[in-house]
Amino acid sequence: MDGDNVIKIIFSDMDGTLLDENGDLPQGFDEMMVELKRRNVIFAPASGRQYFSLLKSFEKYKDEFLFVAENGTLVMYQGEEIFSSPLTHKEADEVREITKNLPDILRVYCGKKDAYILESQNIPKYIAELDKYYTKHVCVNRFEDVEDIPLKLAYFDITGHSDENIYRHIKHLNGPLQVVKSSDNWVDVMNNTINKGFAIKKIQEGLDITPDECAAFGDYLNDVQMLQSVTHSFAMSNAHPDLKKFAKYETTSNTERGVLVGIERLMNEGLI
Repeated sequence: MDGDNVIKIIFSDMDGTLLDENGDLPQGFDEMMVELKRRNVIFAPASGRQYFSLLKSFEKYKDEFLFVAENGTLVMYQGEEIFSSPLTHKEADEVREITKNLPDILRVYCGKKDAYILESQNIPKYIAELDKYYTKHVCVNRFEDVEDIPLKLAYFDITGHSDENIYRHIKHLNGPLQVVKSSDNWVDVMNNTINKGFAIKKIQEGLDITPDECAAFGDYLNDVQMLQSVTHSFAMSNAHPDLKKFAKYETTSNTERGVLVGIERLMNEGLI
């Protein structure tokens, strides 16, 4: 990639990192994106959210941003898939069988074309949350009828006790698969090798850039590998304490424009 600045790509988690407590972008975001584009720096949302959800959030930037979706299982740039790491259908079937009787838990089949939930779970208390992360979703009577490639399986606990109500029931799947707590409400099951950091390494290989040419911002445990994959790593001040151990820098909170503050710091240090 061309350009005189050191940093070529900035990766940022969404919820708890880039977005404020209301799910809004920070004030000054558009102005910062104009400046990054002028300096030939690519901005890359990196999230557990669905690709189509990220597209909806950044419609005006759909041809400029690089999207690391579904916790790294799908990477898209200018409408083209540049990397994916799906589950096999057999793996997805086995996980669904194990989790089918978890009480009061929303189960989401996250495919490349759509996200799928059961018609029986198409109720307001779940749909409001689903709309945040899986903009493009459909209801089905049976997951077995879905004809799509499974990127991951996601589970939502509305009470905020996903560790007790979800994770402890499926953590034994770690090894053959990967079970990740992406928040106090959500748990994801994915390919055992994939995470945001692995996806970023594939991006670095494909674009011929180094960790020194990348920055990243995160707030939760599913961001650990992302921070480890770049030299210029930032934890938000509101980040999980265990995540902060892996960050080179700490910036202000997501409610205090922390990502933009961090980018401004990199600019002042001559890295962008």
